[in-house]
Amino acid sequence: MKRIQVIDSHTGGEPTRIIVEGGPELGTGPIVERMTVFQDQYDEIRSAVVNEPRGSDVLVGGLLCRPVDDSNSAGIIFFDTAGFLGMCGHGTIGLMVTLKHMGQIEVGRHRLETPVGVIEAEIDQTGKVTVQNVPSYRLDHEIAVEVPNYGTVVGDVAWGGNWFFLVKKTSEVLLVENARHLLDVTIQIRDALKKQGITGTNGAYIDHIELYGSPVDSKNHSRNFVLCPGSSYDRSPCGTGTSAKLACLAADGKLAPGEIWRQESIIGSVFECSYQPVSNGEGIVPSIGGSAHVCAESTLLLDPMDPLCMGIRS
Repeated sequence: MKRIQVIDSHTGGEPTRIIVEGGPELGTGPIVERMTVFQDQYDEIRSAVVNEPRGSDVLVGGLLCRPVDDSNSAGIIFFDTAGFLGMCGHGTIGLMVTLKHMGQIEVGRHRLETPVGVIEAEIDQTGKVTVQNVPSYRLDHEIAVEVPNYGTVVGDVAWGGNWFFLVKKTSEVLLVENARHLLDVTIQIRDALKKQGITGTNGAYIDHIELYGSPVDSKNHSRNFVLCPGSSYDRSPCGTGTSAKLACLAADGKLAPGEIWRQESIIGSVFECSYQPVSNGEGIVPSIGGSAHVCAESTLLLDPMDPLCMGIRS
């Protein structure tokens, strides 16, 4: 029976499960190469950790890795029920709190290796984490998409560590009690993008859809609803999604460098964010601030006699 030790946390309501022991051996190459090995040779482990019956559609997993550069604090490979993620903002906040819980890091700034590059994150005495994400940018502006049985939707295509389509205006009511309907709408938009050939760079599939509206709390600037790749919605304000949003705001001249943007999620949790311009090119470097809490230490048991040992795949 294989044993995998994990630590669970949640960031603004969005769960993260970090494999801290018993994960697959992926070698010592760059994190992006190790992710390819994970994907090609050990995808059943990904499924076992995050899919039912041990996980759920909303769960994001991460494999804690030894960094290539020992001056960095850790390497991380994020994944969910749909596959592997280049980056995950809420997951990075959860990872930092997990590392501190394990005694592997102290209060201060740390460098983390991800498949999309090295990022910096800082944790303070209160447990608040600020993630300096990968450079983010808007690729396409005000793209019209015809959504069958729904109508025309206009939005921007942007990169924040994952690819997003950010709907410019919506008449939808962004309350958690409407989540099932909002899932239906955003899945339709995602399907329409694919059918109409609207992609990220080099034909990359746009697997995240964001709706934006007015905040419930007047201290915040906006409320969002984010469709994630596994056809679930993000309970947090979404770190990579908010990075993509900041890139669009910057491109439109609606948010100045260093100015604070408070992004509210569909359940009311908040990220406090800002950005600085990329020094040698277009785009921005976003900073995403939020809090996470460790909520479980567990040992997952993978019993070869169990017909659902490696998870239920949709």
